[in-house]
Amino acid sequence: MGQCKASTKKGHKCSNLAMNGSNYCYSHKESRDVSPVISSAIGGLLGSMLLPGVGGIILGSATGTLLNKIGEKNLIMKKKVFVSFDFDNDKALKGFVIGQSKLEQSPFMVIDHSLKEAAPEANWKDKARAAIRRADIVMVIVGSETYRAPGVLAEVAMARQEGKPVIQLIGYRDGDYKPVENAGRLYRWTWENLRKLLA
Repeated sequence: MGQCKASTKKGHKCSNLAMNGSNYCYSHKESRDVSPVISSAIGGLLGSMLLPGVGGIILGSATGTLLNKIGEKNLIMKKKVFVSFDFDNDKALKGFVIGQSKLEQSPFMVIDHSLKEAAPEANWKDKARAAIRRADIVMVIVGSETYRAPGVLAEVAMARQEGKPVIQLIGYRDGDYKPVENAGRLYRWTWENLRKLLA
């Protein structure tokens, strides 16, 4: 999963991550992704080979469309997650979360991640709020200093204002970690906890 290939209305490159199996993020997938067209075309070609004529093309195209819908349904069943983390101290955690989201058995997909960088854009809060609105849930990945990271605290506050559920997971195996205020109970980062929290 790489960066979304779409451009914003102002002509800038989209900063969201592409969804699994797509070149586009959740926001741009509907208008840009051609996979439904490709699925229908492939289905039509196969139908025509098995049952020559217009009937085969129609049957094959319908089959391709149905298969694409089933694939989309499986993709949509994953929770759309905004990941909040301490950018100044825990950049590596972002990679761990994105890597885990790519696994087939993962119950979530990352649609965006913390935008508070060392030298953030003036409008980072607007971008973060828009991304949080698109998410089903906000996942805070906790390191040793996360409980006092200004960007994380701001993102948690935005999530609460937007009525989005917030979960927080300990980002590292060892150590003693303080929970981020107003982000709920602190959980260990395990498959069992992820499945339970994202159900």
